[in-house]
Amino acid sequence: MNNKLTLKKALDKLNDKSLTLEELYNDINSSIESQNKKLNVYLTLNRDAFETANTNLNKPLKGIPIALKDNYCTKDLRTTASSIILDNFIPTFESTVSKNLKNSGGVILGKTNMDAWAHGSSTETSQYGRTLNPLNTEYLPGGSSGGSAAAVAADMCIASLGTETAGSIRQPAAWCGVVGLKPTYGRCSRYGIIAMASSTDSPGPITKTVEDSAILLNYLAGHDPLDSTSAQISIPDFTKTLNLGVKNLKIGYLYKDLKGLDEITKIFSEQMQVFETLGATVDVVNAINPKHGVSVYTIVQRGEVSSNLGRYDGIRFGKNRSNFGDEAKRRIMIGTYTLSKGYADQYYNTAQKVRTLYIQDFKKLFKTYDVLISPTSPGYAKKIGATQGQAMFGELEDLLLEASSLSGLPGISIPCYKDDKTNLYLGMNIVAPMYREDLVIQVADAFEKATKWNRWRN
Repeated sequence: MNNKLTLKKALDKLNDKSLTLEELYNDINSSIESQNKKLNVYLTLNRDAFETANTNLNKPLKGIPIALKDNYCTKDLRTTASSIILDNFIPTFESTVSKNLKNSGGVILGKTNMDAWAHGSSTETSQYGRTLNPLNTEYLPGGSSGGSAAAVAADMCIASLGTETAGSIRQPAAWCGVVGLKPTYGRCSRYGIIAMASSTDSPGPITKTVEDSAILLNYLAGHDPLDSTSAQISIPDFTKTLNLGVKNLKIGYLYKDLKGLDEITKIFSEQMQVFETLGATVDVVNAINPKHGVSVYTIVQRGEVSSNLGRYDGIRFGKNRSNFGDEAKRRIMIGTYTLSKGYADQYYNTAQKVRTLYIQDFKKLFKTYDVLISPTSPGYAKKIGATQGQAMFGELEDLLLEASSLSGLPGISIPCYKDDKTNLYLGMNIVAPMYREDLVIQVADAFEKATKWNRWRN
């Protein structure tokens, strides 16, 4: 089935004409028809996708079908952010990242389910129903980019795009056994993406292999004058560090002794030995306790949410604030409180000071180590309904990622172990200094090729 092809293999087959776009789209559409009703991955499908693809064969991505998280504004294609407030919203403009994708020959296959407004790490806060994990439908796919990760895991697209504020690309990638690349903050434009927390939102690819993420990032990244936080920095060819290996690199192993990781520490430590076999030096290193990041992220994110959601007042979009889901209401109230007069210094400003301590701590560690590695999530995917009554579910599941996201660092999650009983995977999170996506790709690629955990390579 051609829907199981990686992005690289699909491009190669289209290039040598051993595959046609019609064959590729037929298999992808068959996969969607057979699975979407159960998994609830796509909220909107682009009925013109195949017709558009045929006009893109001479472009680099050759009409490849790619799924988008439903917080990317897509011209003339419904964009809901999984909230009924935007149920009928059809943008008149295109987000910069999706525009870059289109200009490179990628085709938007459809818009994927997510936690409403990206509030959550489960896809259970979606007002269009939860998405199920394709690896085991008794479990959650993670979030907030859960639909995008599930689409890749179920071979319902060739690749997808998600967004991350503090784990929303890497955590669902880990839970669904796929690759999730979170670029440096500012590497990819935020213009046209429905904002959650403006100081950490980062769009990026979710793919079947590390190589696929490198290929896509080449076409997504770049400075954008429409985004004041977009970095004016040159874009390397991210595929150049594939196959370089990790010999002589210095790797820091984070959070090994953190309480609460007992279930996976032994498994993960064994996987870290792969890098030593490949010629790298691995040291267990101490960093600021990531648990402080839960408080920092909660305060900063809620504050920015209360500001960003203020525009959805029922005048422009037709539905008033009574249509917000419970999670959005909670975040707006907490954010407004922490920013209010008399409390901003006590909460928001203090959180930003601790955020700076994380940034400084990472800078110090990167003077010694090329990359820092930890588990992506404290454990395997959680069962359906695990979020009920758990107001801090997302923050706790993103515990190991929040510090790096708050610091604006690039990171990638790759599969590093499979539990045969549940068919669920653990993820490995690899972090590098700002604008060194090439390093996370290099290290992730070496591990992927030296192990058996990526099911599209084996």
